[in-house]
Amino acid sequence: MNPHKQDKEDSAMEIIDQALAAGRRALSEYDAKRLLSDCGIAVTREQLASDRDMAVEAARQIGFPVVVKGSGAELMHKTESGVVFVNIADEQGVADAFDAIANKLGAGFEAVLVQEMVSGKRELVLGLHREPQFGPCVMLGLGGVLTEVINDTAFRIAPFDEAEARDMAAELRAGKVFDAFRGEASADMDQLAKNLCALGRIGLEQENIAEIDINPLIITPEGGLKAVDALVVLKESSHD
Repeated sequence: MNPHKQDKEDSAMEIIDQALAAGRRALSEYDAKRLLSDCGIAVTREQLASDRDMAVEAARQIGFPVVVKGSGAELMHKTESGVVFVNIADEQGVADAFDAIANKLGAGFEAVLVQEMVSGKRELVLGLHREPQFGPCVMLGLGGVLTEVINDTAFRIAPFDEAEARDMAAELRAGKVFDAFRGEASADMDQLAKNLCALGRIGLEQENIAEIDINPLIITPEGGLKAVDALVVLKESSHD
């Protein structure tokens, strides 16, 4: 086996094992993205910060504008909880966002996640879940606020190859979203296919993962793909 690939698999296993040992049912967004990155899926540049000064320094290093979110393994619905602040343009804005999140979460506060602000008009959702009859299945659809409004999705049972992943994209009724759009480049379909196949491999190799939700995965103006938010739910037991 490729030593680099083995290192990545070991890192993914370590992230999952540590969460299970702590009795967690899900990974924090930070850990979820570390796992996805190790598996070849591009994610936002970001840093964890447990105090205000760390948050400001993280924003300086990442570069403005930034997003500041509450972070914690039990914090699965950040937007609904009112702990997501986007398009922050200066250090005072980061400090204010940190204070607002800490006050909102109170005793449940763990840290904030400071991440780059990714722009793009097109948002996708990629997912992994386990069907009792078929095992790990991968989903592709329109993401962001459109996920629940427009039921436009395609599924495949893992494993599958990149040609099959491209067929998933072609099955979407809104498949033109991958074409050049209002001054933005066409989507990198090679990277999309690799991302979908990577999710399938995770499902096959990481038995302790029950579900993955990447939403949104943004198509950037240059056509690149980047996971902006991600949730990884763990199995409660080997019999889940």
